[in-house]
Amino acid sequence: MSSNLSPNGTPAPRLAPEPVPMHRESPWQQGLREFVRSKSAVLGLVVLVVLIVAAVAAPWITPQNPYDLLQLDVMDARLPPATANGAATYTYWLGTDGQGRDLLSGIIYGLRISLSVGVGSALIAGILGTILGLVAAYAGGRVDAAIMRLVDLLLSFPSILVALMILAYVGKGIGNVVLTLVVLEWAYFARTARGQALVESRREYVEAARCQALPNWRIVLGHILPNCLPPLIVVGSLQVARAITLEATLSFLGLGVPITEPSLGLLIANGYQTMLSGEYWISLYPGLALLITVVAINLVGDRLRDVFNPRLQK
Repeated sequence: MSSNLSPNGTPAPRLAPEPVPMHRESPWQQGLREFVRSKSAVLGLVVLVVLIVAAVAAPWITPQNPYDLLQLDVMDARLPPATANGAATYTYWLGTDGQGRDLLSGIIYGLRISLSVGVGSALIAGILGTILGLVAAYAGGRVDAAIMRLVDLLLSFPSILVALMILAYVGKGIGNVVLTLVVLEWAYFARTARGQALVESRREYVEAARCQALPNWRIVLGHILPNCLPPLIVVGSLQVARAITLEATLSFLGLGVPITEPSLGLLIANGYQTMLSGEYWISLYPGLALLITVVAINLVGDRLRDVFNPRLQK
């Protein structure tokens, strides 16, 4: 029998039992805690939220609707920053363009189109690519080979070249731009979903579901898909930034959204011809707005990648 006495004959102190945790953090709570440890990611998220709120509230916070002809005055064209308008009711803090449109208002309205196109195309491409990737991984065989050969074909061409070819055929328009971006983006989601699904389909819980004779759609949607979401979220965040950049490039080239709709790419293109004549602000400030938006999204996306893949953390 073991003795409760210490070597000097006194009763040995009894160790207090370790406290039992009341609850265990979920993976999403752990991910949130890891996310906020990065100051740059938190800053990017704050900037992104501010941009989204400003874009949604554009009709109420901007001094003018830059695409309402009744609110424009040609006499206010190409005014430098911090210049009061003719009626002296407000100040053009970022100046005006060649049509007398307030650049600050144009940037905020342009964010609505750019963010809508980026988020909308990434969401549709994510749904389509995830479905095709899961089907390829779970079906295998010729179905897998056919889908992945199509993915390889799309990824082998430069994105801007494919976009120009599609838009040259279907024409301008926000809907056509979104459709073009979906064609360019779904392959990234499909490849990511397939790779993750191949790993998850060999797990014990999937084998147990198969032994229970569950339908294939329940196994895919209820067991495999939830475990594929973290990497797909990361890909989606990065594809939003890529879509915004491609839309701005296409609009700058004149093949994106029509001139009757505000877009950051169109605002940059409007001042390109006059940049060398000293009217730099017409292209500079929309370009900075585009840069800040893309950098903020990339900061959030990079941190999400590190959170969901701890091996990438420093």
